[in-house]
Parts: sequence; structure tokens; C-alpha cells
Amino acid sequence: MTMAPRRFTGSQLIIASHNPGKVREIAALLEPHGAEVVSAAELGLPEPEETGTTYVANARLKAHAAAEAASLPSLADDSGLSVDALNGEPGIHSARWAGPEKDFGAAMRALHERLGADPERRARFVCALTLAWPDGHDETVEGEVHGHLIWPPRGDLGFGYDPLFIADGHDLTFGEMDPDAKHAISHRADAFRKLVAACFAAA
Repeated sequence: MTMAPRRFTGSQLIIASHNPGKVREIAALLEPHGAEVVSAAELGLPEPEETGTTYVANARLKAHAAAEAASLPSLADDSGLSVDALNGEPGIHSARWAGPEKDFGAAMRALHERLGADPERRARFVCALTLAWPDGHDETVEGEVHGHLIWPPRGDLGFGYDPLFIADGHDLTFGEMDPDAKHAISHRADAFRKLVAACFAAA
């Protein structure tokens, strides 16, 4: 027998991330649902090593680490860019391509060099979201958005690889899009719609 998803009934929720751009996006998506959010960075929680081999495994790892450390429900995202011509790379290693300095300009240049003259520029952003409770329970969903890559990068909005990515049916990169427009179509928004339907009361 399949159990119904657990609903979030508290008020405080940790966003298990040290990435300010990601925290802003997640906080904006949660705002209509009444959760008081605080980031793992604000609480001084350590960043766990991402040893999982999938987006879901890493999202669960980060969410459970924060929930256990702070004794509060915790929401973690693991997301990345998967490029068809690179057999899905950088994938779960998307942030690591930026190095310890989180230099995504360098990561985007590395991606461009790896692709070279290959005309195959299809790519997708993938997001796994895990909502974990201190008792060890979690609910996990995945979302994605398909599109293609451009060069040179365009736009200084968003974060990460956003200036390279144009979603299907659009002309602007995620780096050029107004945040509200991006939130309506992004991989993170797709995952959030599923998580909200499962775990949050209607706005």
C-alpha cells in the first residue's frame, strides 16, 4: 500500500544550501506557502560532501544532514546541467566544474571548449528536491527543463550556467530572463510544483 506524502505543517524550514543565488530562488518559490526560511549558511551548518552518484542521492544527503544538525525540517536541492553531446556532463558535477572559488565564468569556458565545434547543443537542467524531517523521513521529487546552449554567454541575472541556456520555446537565456519569468519555467519550478502538490497546503 502506497503511503500518502507527508505534509509540511511547521513554520520554520531550513534551505540546505550555501549558494546565495539558489537560496534566493528557493525562498521566492516558498514565499506563497508561509514557511519561514533560513539557510544552512546563516545557521553555520557545514556543507556535507556530495558523495552521491545521482541528483536525488545528493539532495537527500544534504537535506538529512541539515535536518539532523538543526532538528528542523530541511529542504535541499541538487541540480545541474546535463549536455547531450558530453554524455550528460557536467551533470552532478556542475558546481565542481566551477572549482572552490565557484567561478562559473571559468566553468562556462571549460564547457564551451569541451563542446568545440560540435553542433549538438541540446541540454537540460535537472533539479532534485528533498524535504527531510529530523526523524529521518523525506519526500523527494525531480524536475527538468529542456533547451540548448549558446555562446558567448548572455545576461547577468540568475546564476551558474544560466547565461548559456535557452529553454525550448524561448529566445532569452536564463541569464537574461526576469526572475519571475524564469521561475515559471525552470527545472527548479517544475520540481517545486510537484513538491508543493505533495507536501504543502494550497497557497
